[in-house]
Amino acid sequence: MATFITDRDRAAGRRETASRERTSGVCNEVRSDRRFRILMLKFYRMPAPTWDLSCQTLPDNASCAAAHFEFVFHQFQPMRFLHAADVHLDSPLRGLDQYDGAPLDALRGATRRALANLVQLAIEERVDFVIVAGDLYDGEWDDYRTGRFFVQQMLELERAGIPVYLIRGNHDAQSRITLQLTLPPNVHSFSTEQPETKTIDKLHVALHGQGFARQAEQRNLATSYPPPVLGHFNIGLLHTSLDGREGHASYAPCAVNDLVARDYDYWALGHVHQRETVRAERPRIEFPGNLQGRHAREPGAKGCLLVSVDGAQVTTEFQTLDVLRWQIIEVNAHETESFDELLDQAQAAVAAAVDGVDGRLLAARLEITCPDAVRLVDPDAVRLREEFRTNFERTVWVEKICFRQVPRSAPAMTLALSDDATSELQAVLAELQADGIGTQQKLAGGPFGKLLRKLPAKLNWLLAEEWPEIVARAEVLLQTAGQEKAK
Repeated sequence: MATFITDRDRAAGRRETASRERTSGVCNEVRSDRRFRILMLKFYRMPAPTWDLSCQTLPDNASCAAAHFEFVFHQFQPMRFLHAADVHLDSPLRGLDQYDGAPLDALRGATRRALANLVQLAIEERVDFVIVAGDLYDGEWDDYRTGRFFVQQMLELERAGIPVYLIRGNHDAQSRITLQLTLPPNVHSFSTEQPETKTIDKLHVALHGQGFARQAEQRNLATSYPPPVLGHFNIGLLHTSLDGREGHASYAPCAVNDLVARDYDYWALGHVHQRETVRAERPRIEFPGNLQGRHAREPGAKGCLLVSVDGAQVTTEFQTLDVLRWQIIEVNAHETESFDELLDQAQAAVAAAVDGVDGRLLAARLEITCPDAVRLVDPDAVRLREEFRTNFERTVWVEKICFRQVPRSAPAMTLALSDDATSELQAVLAELQADGIGTQQKLAGGPFGKLLRKLPAKLNWLLAEEWPEIVARAEVLLQTAGQEKAK
């Protein structure tokens, strides 16, 4: 009896062959992928022992799972987002008034202009969303102007159709911010009571986060974050010091393994002001650093990360947003013979630094090492500052000049402390001598200042006018004591 093959049979055969080829290609990539296994178990009720991932005889439900996996995890539509943190909007920058010639308006307005740069970047790059991982504010607002400026910037993003997702950190914890304004509908703030998940359905993105209810958050928040949303690109937002970072208080401490265990695709961290890629592979873990440096301990370029997702590939690109650049400029003038030579070398170092900040205002701290044969007194620091002000008008503000004088035969390096008290005192005196003017200002306002005011006027004048000589005599006495001890 003859067998007739109809057009319908031929079409069915082609579909089966195409499905088999597609499934084979996918399974070669996902054979060991944990997310695929979760998907199979949860949605297709296939216990692990029955899986046949050889791609030769996959059952129908496994073929469906593989096709679903291919769509979800390897067919993500390309998307981009900005990851920022630690804006510290309207940070007060206290103590600037004591600096002669400080560009107060530029310094105090820097965080606002950096936030405006972030908004402009988001619009120009047409990103899909923006993340702010804590410390949007520096603390309680002085008035509503701080909140009003933020809302105005967010309205710019709303008009561009760009949503914003943010969490609270230690500086803007729920307990610290009492003033508030209604946020635009495109701004989504995560709960401070427990972790929650927000999704962007059109992008298949799930964001998980929890803000700080109080400043001193000592719990490991990461371990309570929810499991990943299947079929989505999962992002964790967390304000944390991880397992500790120099110069940063320990808040929401956790280990990298705690983050990896959540099985997300990307962790958007905040709190650490130094940019750092903690982990480059999945899950990618990033600190973008703060948006704008606020003092000399935060030198270098500041900004955010532009994150691109294309299929399974996640890449980051640092975007500079700061408007004022802090920099510590080290001047090794160890071979100079005079103050004028030292001045020339210092000016050359500052000029090179100016060339590297792309037209931004440079806030510089100079650390000058020079031989003890070059006699330096406090007026020399004043003259240096005025020379810079004259030659680099509107491009450089010298925040501080620190001198470190060493014997000509000694290498230009910091003295190492030994265990004996004499060496420790020598190191303290070296630090005091390096910044005579700054040291006098600090001492004048403390308990030492009260003691000075009780001394005879003549002695008070000597301390004020002859500070470097007094330190030098103290060093000679200590050296003599060290020699006597050696005998």
